[in-house]
Amino acid sequence: MRLATAVVCLGLLLAAPFAEASTVRYTVKNRRIEPNQPMAVALQEAGLPPEQVGALISALEGVFDFRKSRVGDQFRLVMREGELDFFDYRQSTVDEWQVRRDGDKFVGSKRSIEVEKQVGLVSLEINNSLYEAALAAGEDPVIGMVLADVFAWDIDFYRDVRRGDRARALVEKFVSKGRILRYGEVLAATYEGESVGTKRVFRYELPDGKASFFQEDGASARKAFLKSPLKYAHVTSRFGSRVHPVLKYVKAHNGVDYAASIGTPVWAVADGTVTVANNTGAGGNTVCLRHTNGFETCYLHLSKYGSGVRAGARVSQKQVIAYSGNTGRSTGPHLHYALKRNGSHVNPLNQNFPRTEPLPKNLLADFRSKVAPLAQQLDAVSVASAAASGAKP
Repeated sequence: MRLATAVVCLGLLLAAPFAEASTVRYTVKNRRIEPNQPMAVALQEAGLPPEQVGALISALEGVFDFRKSRVGDQFRLVMREGELDFFDYRQSTVDEWQVRRDGDKFVGSKRSIEVEKQVGLVSLEINNSLYEAALAAGEDPVIGMVLADVFAWDIDFYRDVRRGDRARALVEKFVSKGRILRYGEVLAATYEGESVGTKRVFRYELPDGKASFFQEDGASARKAFLKSPLKYAHVTSRFGSRVHPVLKYVKAHNGVDYAASIGTPVWAVADGTVTVANNTGAGGNTVCLRHTNGFETCYLHLSKYGSGVRAGARVSQKQVIAYSGNTGRSTGPHLHYALKRNGSHVNPLNQNFPRTEPLPKNLLADFRSKVAPLAQQLDAVSVASAAASGAKP
């Protein structure tokens, strides 16, 4: 949809003494890139003369490739007496380019946007979902995905969440002009849930430069396996015998079905090696992984495979290995997830996997000194919330 064209008349005094006022006519045109509309066409349809279209695009050579223009991108033309005076092009809050007239030529550049990194507290009370809790708290809903990532070893954010659960996190926020552009690292987080109890983790950078999450006593927050192959998933069919929806007779269901729209990212629940990455007939497009200690996982009915996922490839926990779909013997878009131990299928939903190695003892003192102020900030909010509600913290 095109934006309105504004005409601005500015009265400018000539430099010569006692000269009469002269009115210079400026026209400002705001537009958006429309479907199947090359940039040059968009500029001409906005009223820019063909010769100036070429000059404008040339001014941005090496600065911005207009082949990367996207539908909905915004641009503005400022015309002075019918001649281009200024042009700016915006793809996002931090991606803007501009062209200014400099005498008889045009000069293009990428606009410098000031971005500030802040550490802020996110406090959510869950009444329906993490998404709605984030909106209610004035946060970008993507924070729900961030927290789901942090607690992925302990909490299934579809099955385990209850009304009234609370989550708090100290999070890096990248801000420009008062707007959150994106979230950075989660430094500390607490989840208090009716079903899962209290989970509390802290980010700590190890001597090799890698960061991981640990509990307050130095125990690892990581487990060998994640709770779910999807960040958010609704279980539609559990492990055990059932009437098959296609075959119409009772058949063992050796896995768990999750409702998932086509294209939902599926991640590896543990480090492993790809043993299968092809179409298996009834299972449709399938990926199977071999893990340590005799475990194997399989992911069925996929729409496509993740980058580099092929038989023999190594994958890491939380790596996107595929995207859910509706291939094979399937009545609708979903993911079938199966877990084997020593060759036999087991119920993925009732497994209790051990945590990975805790912090080495020689790092505990440094860890405690760094997480102590983070813990105090989380506790201060907890005490304040409890005082406001009249409850004990």
